[in-house]
Amino acid sequence: MEHVHFLSITGPRAGARLRSLRCRGLGLSVVACVGSGDTRLVVLRGPSGSGKSSTARRLRAHLGRGVALVEQDYLRRVVLKERDVPGGANIELISATARFALDRGWHVIVDGIMYAERYREMLDQLRRDHLGSSAFYYFDVAWEETLRRHETRPQAAEFGVEEMRGWYRDADLLGFVAERTIPQVSTLDETVTRILREAFGGQGGGGRAEK
Repeated sequence: MEHVHFLSITGPRAGARLRSLRCRGLGLSVVACVGSGDTRLVVLRGPSGSGKSSTARRLRAHLGRGVALVEQDYLRRVVLKERDVPGGANIELISATARFALDRGWHVIVDGIMYAERYREMLDQLRRDHLGSSAFYYFDVAWEETLRRHETRPQAAEFGVEEMRGWYRDADLLGFVAERTIPQVSTLDETVTRILREAFGGQGGGGRAEK
């Protein structure tokens, strides 16, 4: 009689352990695993002017080397000079860049507006494939407040009210994961401290040792 063995995987890291077993080919479905159990993936989404980029840069300044910053605006507008359209090339480029860094031991912070309807599938697959822990944050900021904040940014001369109005979408949550909300009243320092605690255990230091 053939014996059937059942594999029980429980605990807070069960998802990551299961993905690790899939990567090692233990009779389970094959997935395109990225990173390791030690890497961290943080995704910051929200309207233009909500504070995503400032938070991402402050996080990396605190954590130091070993943290890759993957900015949607830079890859889409500077590298590709592409409009944000359904099926845009920047969607795949964001994924490829994040995967490249994770596979080489860097923690990764991805930031951008990244509309749910256009970027959900890519972000969901990245989350599923990542062997380490992943944290998603949505900056829930009202239209009037994003406009006020925009006036203090270096980009204020690059685009104005009409462009921002066209980009704004209220509560554009991904839906596939318990995306943590950053409320409008949260200061930059409070937001950075919270993400450091929740996603990085409150510790500084990057993922990949500098050589």
